[in-house]
Amino acid sequence: MAVAIVATVAGAIASLAGFGIGSILTPVLSLQIDTKIAIALVSIPHFIATAIRCWSLRKDIDKKVLFSFGITSAAGGLAGAALYSWLVSPPLTMVFGVILIFAGITGVTRLNERLRFRGIVAWIAGLASGALGGLVGNQGGIRSAALLGFELDKNAFVATATAIGLVVDCARMPVYLFLQWNEVERNWLIVLVASIGVSIGTIVGMRFLKKIDERSFKRIVSLVIIFLGIWMLYQALK
Repeated sequence: MAVAIVATVAGAIASLAGFGIGSILTPVLSLQIDTKIAIALVSIPHFIATAIRCWSLRKDIDKKVLFSFGITSAAGGLAGAALYSWLVSPPLTMVFGVILIFAGITGVTRLNERLRFRGIVAWIAGLASGALGGLVGNQGGIRSAALLGFELDKNAFVATATAIGLVVDCARMPVYLFLQWNEVERNWLIVLVASIGVSIGTIVGMRFLKKIDERSFKRIVSLVIIFLGIWMLYQALK
């Protein structure tokens, strides 16, 4: 029951911020099972909800950002996923948390509006965010933080973040499943419940997205990023 509720909330948040499923579901499942297994399990409902969101928002995807930032993000995600079994550690999680808090603060204070990713910088940002996300199984936050550096309205932001997320999922999910297939099979009920929950949450959240104005939207995303960063630091220090 708890997994269903959390998955639904996570799906709704992801529809508003462009990320959140992995960030919320993975820590919750980690209370019951090993974190590495939780990452593999969450990759399935994450893929399903992202696919639903991507199809619904496909007309708003910024293809230029997708084929620059998105391509390198997927490459970094694949490399990070291949290494996550060996390199996951509290110090890495702490670094990840600090980066998110800083990015969120720049978004709330609107300092990030002075920074814009173009050309080679966009490719580097994509590679870095993908690698970090693959390593800790939680790329959404750093990807959305990086996307705040692009001139995107709320629909394009969520749509593009979602499209990139789908590309990254296609790159890294096979790695997770290959490494943890027996555990995924053993926990099929959790995967099913979580998949249904995130799907419902995604549909509900997308309706709220239409009612949020542009300025409030960016602040909401930035606040979610800050809270995620604080949570990551807590997880690393406890």
